Amino acid sequence: MKFNFLPPVCVAVVCTVLALGLWPLHAPLNEVSWLPGRNGIRFGRHGTVTSAGFFHLKHAHAQPGASLEIWLQPTLIWYSGTFLSLSGDGNVSQFLVRQVQMDLFLEVSHPAGGRTRLWVKNAFHRYLPAFITITSGERGAWVFVDGALVAAQPQFPLSAGDFDGRLVLGDAQGQTDSWSGQIFGFAVYDRQLTGAQACRHYEEWRRGGQPDGADGGRPAALYLFDEHAGNTIRGRTASAVDLHIPSRYTVVNQKFLEPIWSEFSLTHDYAWAALKNVVGFIPLGFCFYAWFRALSLKRAALFTVVIGTAVSLTIEVLQAFLPTRDSGTTDIVTNTFGTWLGVAGYNLVTPVVKEFFAWMPVPRR
Repeated sequence: MKFNFLPPVCVAVVCTVLALGLWPLHAPLNEVSWLPGRNGIRFGRHGTVTSAGFFHLKHAHAQPGASLEIWLQPTLIWYSGTFLSLSGDGNVSQFLVRQVQMDLFLEVSHPAGGRTRLWVKNAFHRYLPAFITITSGERGAWVFVDGALVAAQPQFPLSAGDFDGRLVLGDAQGQTDSWSGQIFGFAVYDRQLTGAQACRHYEEWRRGGQPDGADGGRPAALYLFDEHAGNTIRGRTASAVDLHIPSRYTVVNQKFLEPIWSEFSLTHDYAWAALKNVVGFIPLGFCFYAWFRALSLKRAALFTVVIGTAVSLTIEVLQAFLPTRDSGTTDIVTNTFGTWLGVAGYNLVTPVVKEFFAWMPVPRR
């Protein structure tokens, strides 16, 4: 019969969808390298550095505030990614810092639920390094770039206790969110820094590659990235656990089928990913429904949508074992909707094209 080509077409569509959803089928090499000629490390497309143990600041819970300094340079200002994240005992990301193109994004998760976010516009500039200081305490949160105050928020609940956990540089935890660029130095303080200290530390880092502690503001954890070789980054204080550069790219605490309410965000990236997942399953719905209609299968539309959901679920389960992919339930919903759109599209177009392809089965009205 003239529709005998439909089974191999359907198989080809499924194989294509699986390949797009699961590629690459392995953990790639960890793209982290030492900078030649200066202190620092470079993160490629997929790179991560993790703490060798549980990061803990001494006397952290007795302090009302905390601060961090990080000297870095993104590869591109129109990319996005997380360059620092911390997770606690529950394997939940409690603090993260992201580049969102030219902007800086901070998020603190609360133990009882909910998140507090801080957005800093135009923190990064093309081809220029940025010295980011984030300091929070009883006087609110301040963000400095190159020693200059760029944002302030009266209520931002970042404390030294939030630095108790697993530290990751260059990526998020739970789901991949790789950042590409260079990091030249990193320090954590168990108190809030003043504006004068933030400005002075920037000058000290820029001149000598580290804070000198002359103002009494010695860091609780300090990383200079001056090893220049090997897979260990030494902590320079008693509170600073060593950092490890894995040989293969991995995602710390990778999530399995993350709930849709946890994944959802009102961002361009989320909307674009959802749109791609809808469109990607339209051919699957169209081809399988055409095949089932040609076989005069009862409830062809239902069986087609079930197949689309099953293929999507298979992909999401397998993605939990692939560090470059995200395992979540949002994709299952959008893929299923895309499959249904494929069915609806077949019902819409077949009456129009039947005069050219008489063999095509027209849906019953």
